[in-house]
Amino acid sequence: MNYNKYIDNTLLRADATLAEIKGLCEESIKYDFKSCCINPAYIKATKEFLKGSNVLVCTVIGFPLGSMTTEAKVFETKDALEKGADEIDMVINVSRLKDHDDDYVYNEIKAIKEVCGKHILKVIIETCLLTDEEKVRVCKLAKKAGADFVKTSTGFSKWGAKAEDVKLMRETVGPDMGVKASGGVRTHEEMMEMIEAGATRIGTSKGSALM
Repeated sequence: MNYNKYIDNTLLRADATLAEIKGLCEESIKYDFKSCCINPAYIKATKEFLKGSNVLVCTVIGFPLGSMTTEAKVFETKDALEKGADEIDMVINVSRLKDHDDDYVYNEIKAIKEVCGKHILKVIIETCLLTDEEKVRVCKLAKKAGADFVKTSTGFSKWGAKAEDVKLMRETVGPDMGVKASGGVRTHEEMMEMIEAGATRIGTSKGSALM
């Protein structure tokens, strides 16, 4: 298997420098990873650094809390795509999910997917903050809204990806929708555990170590 194409090589630290972003891109080109996942302010630079390669530009929306308005997320998505992003990883409004405002969560994901069009949309559900019932409910909402992936974590909350969550997400969305395990996947063994549980994409800041 081409495990390199499972990997979104990620650098989302608030203090990441342009030189570090360039290094991330060089590493991603070397291993031909699926994408570089960076904060929106670095989309244009990342696009330039990756020019001529097959590596995609992935960015995050509503990151890391997901608590801004739908309108703000939609604007952020439009802006990201205009600047050259290929894939969008959005954070749900966790509070609204916990308040059982499923219509809000669904409509927000749907609105962002409509902006994305043919571009891949991954929905970060932040599993460490959810009960199993909530994980199932939001995965079903994301699928209904037309999202392409559900994703475990931002990597900025209590903990990241766990194999049991990936397995539950895969069972919920079925065989055709993407599942991304992200947060704390630092070794090849951990990556394989996530893939065996049903992940089709891995978000990691340790791409070269995984390879």
